[in-house]
Amino acid sequence: MDSSSAAAPTPEGPEKPLSAAERVEYTRLRRAADMRHRRLRYVVTCLLLALSFILAPLGVVAAWVDSQMSDTDRYVQTVAPLAKDPSVQSAVTNRVTNKIVSYINTEEVTAALTRALQKTGAPPIVVDKADVLAGALKSGATSAVRTVVNKVVTSDQFADVWDAANRRAHMAMVNVLTGKGGSAVEAKGDTISLDIGTVISQVQKKLVDEGFKNADKIPDIDKSIVLVKIDQLSKAQDAMRLLNIVGVWLPVLVIVLAALAVWSGPSHRVAMMSASVGIGVMMVVLLIGLAFARGKYLDSVQPKVQSPQAAAAVYDELVRFLQQSTRTVLVIAVIVLIAGYLYGPGRGARWIRSVAVRGTGSAGRGLARAGLRTGGAGRWLDGHRGWTTGIIIGAGVLTLFLWNFPTPGVVALVLGIVVLVMLILGILAAARTAPAPPGPGPGLTGDDG
Repeated sequence: MDSSSAAAPTPEGPEKPLSAAERVEYTRLRRAADMRHRRLRYVVTCLLLALSFILAPLGVVAAWVDSQMSDTDRYVQTVAPLAKDPSVQSAVTNRVTNKIVSYINTEEVTAALTRALQKTGAPPIVVDKADVLAGALKSGATSAVRTVVNKVVTSDQFADVWDAANRRAHMAMVNVLTGKGGSAVEAKGDTISLDIGTVISQVQKKLVDEGFKNADKIPDIDKSIVLVKIDQLSKAQDAMRLLNIVGVWLPVLVIVLAALAVWSGPSHRVAMMSASVGIGVMMVVLLIGLAFARGKYLDSVQPKVQSPQAAAAVYDELVRFLQQSTRTVLVIAVIVLIAGYLYGPGRGARWIRSVAVRGTGSAGRGLARAGLRTGGAGRWLDGHRGWTTGIIIGAGVLTLFLWNFPTPGVVALVLGIVVLVMLILGILAAARTAPAPPGPGPGLTGDDG
């Protein structure tokens, strides 16, 4: 038989053990394959993280736009404080007063007074100075009308009218973003205006009650007040329409991308911390962008169109919930980052974990010494710490997910409850059995121990 054929392994027989050179080559190939696989995972993780970072601020804005579109109560809650804002009340008072006074013909009143003086035979010097009263007459009328208007605007009825008008037009923000009319809030050209026709009617009625008998004969005037003036409103509308289309799905997509990045990463903990850092940074960028947009917007508003104070109040109220949502996501990102660090191998993380374990262990042993032993339930909790911790954290995450627009305070509350429950379970697990009594001395055997 040929020697080469004798050395060949049969299909049924065992394979020959690898030689030293073959084992080295096999190890090299395995390492190369693992390296390629690891590099591929790094590339996929980086791409997913980059996408989640880019879409995170857009997701927050999209969720804000979607909530303002579909939730009437939330929209009314957004604009309701404007009715009590002094700058907005002043702007409405000035607008209504100027419009009403513009229809008071002081020149005609002055001419009538001149004719009356001439008929009564008044001295010429008195007749010639009658036109001086025109300015005083207009100033007095303006002051009187402003007083009445201010009473209406600062009353509780004005706040009710304001809320009712916005509630009836619960799709007003849709009209603003799409440029459609037909509601209390309309977008025309580069301005966003609020219809205050009901307020005008109340002011006319109040003027009649105050003694201005002809106030109800004032012709129809412009019954709108400019809330916002934006030079490029049409471009903003186009962008908001796109965000309104994606709606609530964009935030969900961001969460899915971040979860896939954590799952595909070679180190899940590092990928989770990277995702929290990136999303947190993007939330800070969004807050800075909102502050920058506020400055640009106020610079673009002309004082003759709207007072700077009223424009600032309107902008702040309209983006209030957007800023709140951004801060909430930022707080969650910081919490996830801290949690990822505490579960890591760092010296500080190990020290914090050891302190928590010693604290819960001491408290549990104290309960056991007092006779409050948990027995089998405590042993089960001690043997399933990973499961119970995951369930508690998952319940906290689900609570925030189901909460209707959580605030940073809500996030802090849920976090406190999660930590408290984990500490309580740790104490119950440590109280499963009574602690061993102290031994007689250093001469303990293994069985005694």
